[in-house]
Amino acid sequence: MKKLSISLLAALSIMVSCNNDENSKKEEEVLLNENPGSFKEIASITIGGEGAAEITAYDEKTKKLFTVNNSGTNQIDVIDLTDPTKPVKIGKIDLTPYEGASNSVAVFEGKLAVALESTVNKQANGKVVVFNTTDYSVIKQITVGALPDMITFSPDGKYIMTANEGEPNTDYSQDPIGTISIIEVTNNYAVTTLDFTSFSSQAEALKKEGFRISKAAKSFAQDIEPEYVTISDDSKTAWVTLQENNGVAKVDLTSKTITAIYPLGFKNFNTAENAIDVSDSDDKIAFNPWKVKGMFMPDGISHFSSNNVPYFVTANEGDAREYTANTDIKRMKSMKFDATVFPDAATLKLDANLGRLNLVADMGDTDGDGDLDELVAFGARSFSIWNGNTGKIVYDSKNDVDKKTNDLGTYDDKRSDDKGSEPEAVVAVKMGSQNILFVGLERSDAFMTYNVTNPTSPQYLQTVKTGDAPEGILFIPASKSPNKRSLLVVSSEGDGTIKIYQPDLK
Repeated sequence: MKKLSISLLAALSIMVSCNNDENSKKEEEVLLNENPGSFKEIASITIGGEGAAEITAYDEKTKKLFTVNNSGTNQIDVIDLTDPTKPVKIGKIDLTPYEGASNSVAVFEGKLAVALESTVNKQANGKVVVFNTTDYSVIKQITVGALPDMITFSPDGKYIMTANEGEPNTDYSQDPIGTISIIEVTNNYAVTTLDFTSFSSQAEALKKEGFRISKAAKSFAQDIEPEYVTISDDSKTAWVTLQENNGVAKVDLTSKTITAIYPLGFKNFNTAENAIDVSDSDDKIAFNPWKVKGMFMPDGISHFSSNNVPYFVTANEGDAREYTANTDIKRMKSMKFDATVFPDAATLKLDANLGRLNLVADMGDTDGDGDLDELVAFGARSFSIWNGNTGKIVYDSKNDVDKKTNDLGTYDDKRSDDKGSEPEAVVAVKMGSQNILFVGLERSDAFMTYNVTNPTSPQYLQTVKTGDAPEGILFIPASKSPNKRSLLVVSSEGDGTIKIYQPDLK
């Protein structure tokens, strides 16, 4: 009987294994049969006005969406996604007792982590509050660095990371150090907060490669402003955008150290393939080459692997610093130019030409004689793919973002003088055997989809209209989706709308 029981158990085990294999195959077939270039809106829900739908996270356990709502409130809105075609707001989590305003949310297996900046003093340390997604009870509160702007769980759920931007107050009397916090979930939420002090000796070398340190900075570490985090599939490496500094930091999660800063350099807009529209007052949209360089200055970041090589993707939005004590943005026409380099400066300064373009005020005087030898703008109006091991660029989308949204009819010419479509968010995912990238465009109210399976030659798939000013993009794979179909959830802070998209089957 004992041998028979073992045989029966073995047989049952084989049957279960076969069923699991069969289920995996069926799931894979569903994924492979979805057309990643055919996402269509299937539902929409508005939860408030401006600032009401910034970032959204999904809990597979409860089939709920948790969305940041700062539209005259201080709460997380809870939305039932049991039927993705009929999302329903079913509750909220009031955040006022925690003396913080939410900037970002993330979910992992029944735990909701919320990044809160201090409402008592924005320059003081912020916190992470972890809630149970079922009853919204508090699991833990953890102190992190100043102004935690983005939060994420590692794929294995062992870590929570925040990018703590550490912005100064308006007169720079308080300028906290920009930091990255690593919280060990499995070690009673022990926190390690890292800063960039040890890189200060590399400042000059980094600047030569296009890294930016503001001339108003009190120190190297205080000027660093971490913005967004992505963590590798093996939960060992993170890449963090340093937006205002035009760089990306690499972090080793095992040793809890920042191992590198990658300066991102500049993009040359003076080529046919990088041609941009630079005037908001010429009553037309015209993409032309201009003698201008753009700092990439990425906001969102994501990652994927191809042939065992890690890559990170950046949304090259660009961002200026505008404070009473330090404003680093100026119209091109109000600046002084080197007559030898720009003999046609008077013509270039016309509003219909470069005159309206916003430039980095304290860059471009390469010989230190008080006039501009080159023009440096904010952002690259694109997304880029970089080698995750070296930080070297392998692909840039050139002017595809602005041109494709112009074709769609959503390009906002009134942003031409600033940063164009302003790529805000990037999310790289796996659909079947393909690496698919979604790019959210804050000022063109759309997202774009690319096949990035070949990192050096992405293939454009589609452009889709969203709500006003899309901020967050969330992909729910078919394996975790309520209806077992891949879903894309786009949160738009301009109109407080969450839209849900689903692809067609092939």
